[in-house]
Amino acid sequence: MKKLFFFAPIIILIFATTLTKNSTKKLDNEIFQLKESIRILEDSYEFTLLDYSILTSPKQLMEFQRSYFEDEFVQKKIEQLSTIKIFNQKLKIEKMVNINE
Repeated sequence: MKKLFFFAPIIILIFATTLTKNSTKKLDNEIFQLKESIRILEDSYEFTLLDYSILTSPKQLMEFQRSYFEDEFVQKKIEQLSTIKIFNQKLKIEKMVNINE
């Protein structure tokens, strides 16, 4: 009977330790995955912010043009821009912005 009182708490503690280790290991894996997801999203955010800051500043874009390109860029209004799409081996040109809307 004394042996039962001695070994029962030890066995219970071993099982409790095992359960605790497994649950903390699962939590560590979830935390790692969430941190990786956050890191990927932060990288994407940084690139998007960079694109936005460059594309929304024509002056800065013109400075880049002077620094890196030999040919001159010409500023255009957004109404002058068009997109080209290919449908069934035919080209379709559409305005990016319709003034009538």
